[in-house]
Amino acid sequence: MKARVIDKIWTIILYIISTLVVALLVFLIGYIIIKGRNCFDPKFLFGSPKVGEAGGGIAPQLFNSFYMLIISLLITIPFGVGAGIYLSEYAKEGKFLNIIRLSIETMASLPSIVVGLFGLLVFVKMTKWGFTLISGALAIAVLNLPSLTRVSENAIKAAGTSVKEASLGLGATKFQTIRKVILPSAMPQILTGIILAAGRIFGEAAALLYTAGMSAPILHLAASGKSNPFNLFRPAETLAVYIWQVNSEGMIPDASKVASGASAVLIIMVLLFNVLARIIGKKIYESYAGKK
Repeated sequence: MKARVIDKIWTIILYIISTLVVALLVFLIGYIIIKGRNCFDPKFLFGSPKVGEAGGGIAPQLFNSFYMLIISLLITIPFGVGAGIYLSEYAKEGKFLNIIRLSIETMASLPSIVVGLFGLLVFVKMTKWGFTLISGALAIAVLNLPSLTRVSENAIKAAGTSVKEASLGLGATKFQTIRKVILPSAMPQILTGIILAAGRIFGEAAALLYTAGMSAPILHLAASGKSNPFNLFRPAETLAVYIWQVNSEGMIPDASKVASGASAVLIIMVLLFNVLARIIGKKIYESYAGKK
């Protein structure tokens, strides 16, 4: 009886803690969205900032955030998934593998501001690119590589030894087994890791302050140079950096309103990335598992 009572008490305590955590999250998200409800105004979403004037928008920063996201993922995914395949399928246990894993763990624990300073020294100054979109994308790739590598390695290891042995037993090569059997089975977890990494890219600010810059040129599709939206060697102020800049410098009369609206857009996008990761991962798993 005593054990049952203790079990019930601890169950109630854990339920209370879980409820408080969910309530805190709902409160924070609700407060940010309510305070920044002007984010649903099309003029705010698709308008440009007006320095010294009220009523500006966040269109250039929003475009820069999505473009930074795409470029960074194009760099991160091949290296992250490739490293996961190497560590799980090709690397042999030993000192060299332990050093690689220690390096990955160390990189994963680096603060983003440190990665930003590294990007400033290497991608901005050593390459002489200056504050550019590609410098920011490379810095973000350095941030996300460790986590994506670990996710890929664990997903590939969990794909199933028996399935791999069956493929090899039927005469398939190791590369064919990895490409046709292991990667499709591990894809739901890998995709989840990719989408979560995308959420981090969208919300990152510290690393981009020192690499992508804090200016957003007026963009025109027909223009060349820094005014061309697809130019990788132009400054690219993202939404998260813009929020920091508006709050710290107060360069517009309605700085608080703009920052609140931009924060609401940012939190909605991060939420969408997380929800998307769950839904897509589940759908892909069900398709490979033969569930309807």
